Amino acid sequence: MEKYIFITGGVVSSLGKGISGASIGKLLQLHGFKVTMIKFDPYINVDPGTMNPYQHGEVFVTIDGAESDLDLGTYERFLDIYTSKANTNTAGDIYQTVINKERRGDYSGDTVQVIPHITDEIKRRFRALKDNFDVSIIEIGGTIGDIEGLPFIEAARQFQLENRREDIFFVHATLVPYITGANELKTKPTQHSVNKLREIGISPDMIICRTGYKLNSPLKKKISLFCNVNENCVIEALDNPYVYSIPEALHKQNVDSLIMEKLNIKSIKRFDKEWFVKVRLLREFNKKVNIAVVGKYATLKDAYKSIEESLNIAASELDAKAEIHYLNAVDDNGLIEKLRNCSAILVPGGFGNRGIEGKIKSITYARENKIPFLGICLGMQCSVIEVSRNLARLEDANSTEFDENTKYPVIKILDEQKKIKYRGGTMRLGNYKSEIKKDTITYDLYRSVEIEERHRHRYEMNPEFISVLEKVGLLVSAYHKGVLPEIIEMRDHPFFIGVQFHPEFASRPMKPHPLFKGFVRAALERESTNYY
Repeated sequence: MEKYIFITGGVVSSLGKGISGASIGKLLQLHGFKVTMIKFDPYINVDPGTMNPYQHGEVFVTIDGAESDLDLGTYERFLDIYTSKANTNTAGDIYQTVINKERRGDYSGDTVQVIPHITDEIKRRFRALKDNFDVSIIEIGGTIGDIEGLPFIEAARQFQLENRREDIFFVHATLVPYITGANELKTKPTQHSVNKLREIGISPDMIICRTGYKLNSPLKKKISLFCNVNENCVIEALDNPYVYSIPEALHKQNVDSLIMEKLNIKSIKRFDKEWFVKVRLLREFNKKVNIAVVGKYATLKDAYKSIEESLNIAASELDAKAEIHYLNAVDDNGLIEKLRNCSAILVPGGFGNRGIEGKIKSITYARENKIPFLGICLGMQCSVIEVSRNLARLEDANSTEFDENTKYPVIKILDEQKKIKYRGGTMRLGNYKSEIKKDTITYDLYRSVEIEERHRHRYEMNPEFISVLEKVGLLVSAYHKGVLPEIIEMRDHPFFIGVQFHPEFASRPMKPHPLFKGFVRAALERESTNYY
């Protein structure tokens, strides 16, 4: 069975196409189907790995090392699947592939053009996972009318023509804004967006209307009439801060039944409503816990999307609500005073020396005051620098990323990384194994001596300094191949852990990552003592 659902968007970006697609995918999973999602981004970057998080949010890493859009994190959390390079595509990667083929002479002297060569490559990638899944949900990024997105929409139009109509379903997400002066919702943006899509040759089968207010029947009828879509396929998508409840909201509007009817498929198993029940239970909190995230992208929460989700998932599992306070590590005036109101401190990953001293100051505060601390990637490296300077008395210890001539390079670049010329896709990326020491907090959390976690970094803790740092209380509790430190702890501290990898990418609803669950549990224990 090969079925394809295309998700497009209009009017504005950030309408939640990824969440809508993932919610549809979850519903189909609950009917017994094997579902995957594939993202197509129209930008010319080969991947988002070198993009500023302020422009594109978090860079999500797949298990096979592809740097991708944060939507792949949404796919993994909703569908409980592992994505790969085949799940993420950009215009830059597609054009590069076609140009490389042309240089090799693969096109036998043809004039290489957008149609058919670019669109053929796009269509080939639409089918990339068809042998392993019943349904491929394909999200096309950007907004209808964007010039860079036209080849993707054209490829989808051709794909529809080349396949049976019952195998293709088009979902278009639009905005229905509320105009305060007129005191009413407006359908004209949706009408124009759908008309633009139809000009290209695609008529949507369903319109998902993002709105802050309920859509009444006359308004749905108007959209149905002007957009040539059945009224029952005009779907209300109310603003909802708790995204995991969206599948149930769509199910109540028969979205899954409508799609299955059009695709001519029937449930493989009895529909499983237990997922809805469990999700509802995750919203019933009896406690709250205040957690500080100290980073340099504090004004953009999407830069730490998977971290936020991981904290929320772990807190929910522990019958608590995570109150997350994003604190700016760059402007660190008053930072310590703000930390006094939090029961735990997390320092996330990043690149460059901006905000480093603020992060180190936060780590010192966490260590000296026995506050639960979790350092991720650069956060772990900063904790090594902090211990080196303040406990081991290695004055001005640093990472060679920030000071190539430091006397004490406790963090350094690997020799093989020194030879690399290009920044994109050249770090230690994807899943790597680590061996955990027993009789450590890390082992108590994982209950395993071997783990696999996702990496995205270029610099490592320098093994030459392990012995001197362990003499002052630091403990390396996990190694990669017995050489590279992967996890560090502090002895005589309730919870002080730094990890070289990104555990946030592995969290799932109802399946919190053990590091996050342990971190939040330690925070709750501190919260209950009312220390601050």
